Amino acid sequence: MEAYATAAQVYAAGLVFSRIGAMVMLVPGLGDTSVPPRIRLAFALLMSILMTPLVAHNVVVPATLGESAGALIRETLIGLMMGSILRLFMTSLATAGEVVSIQTTLGFAQTANPAQAAPSTTISTFLALIGTVLVMTTDLHHLFFAAMFNSYKLFPFGHALMVGDATTLAVQTVAGSFALGIQLAAPVIVFSIVFNVAAGLVGRAMPQFQIFFVATPLAVMLGLSVFALSLGVIGMVWTSRYRELLEVFG
Repeated sequence: MEAYATAAQVYAAGLVFSRIGAMVMLVPGLGDTSVPPRIRLAFALLMSILMTPLVAHNVVVPATLGESAGALIRETLIGLMMGSILRLFMTSLATAGEVVSIQTTLGFAQTANPAQAAPSTTISTFLALIGTVLVMTTDLHHLFFAAMFNSYKLFPFGHALMVGDATTLAVQTVAGSFALGIQLAAPVIVFSIVFNVAAGLVGRAMPQFQIFFVATPLAVMLGLSVFALSLGVIGMVWTSRYRELLEVFG
């Protein structure tokens, strides 16, 4: 390798690849299970080659194998931490989809979710695809690249890993994602409460009326109509909140 790069350069590229590869494995869009592993590895390798001259300055090769392995593990943990936080925010769309499915009696309709290994409700899968499309069409994936580069300012080579701060940010992200999911599904929740109260009053006033056979189709049609009308607002609010999260790293 000395004809192409020195040992220090190869070692620095390996450190960069450990962090970038871990992030690419988890970030939305690129880290989805529908993307072939070879594509993700090739992209991570290309980004590592491009970023190594920019971020890996004065990297010294450790004298022992244990120090080298420790540095690689540390870089991998940093990449997993950042990628996991970005992935955790996607659960807000899954939460909103689950709530909408329950309120519209479509909770048993399961489809394969390309962003996850397990199937989920149809509406959750739809929102996950919408989220990935919004990330790419609004150029939020450019902020992914900025987060990769700026991560070396937040977590330079050789510095102590801030486990406590990372844990706090992860907990806050999970809590904020759940709250955001409920907020995104709020129009359908309000409709469901009003509709169920009205159906209950009709059933109470007319005991012989088959309210179940009439209310169920109406709940599905009207609930999905409310969801469709609020879809634009859901996309704008979610994109804005996701941009704020990416700017924390950028």
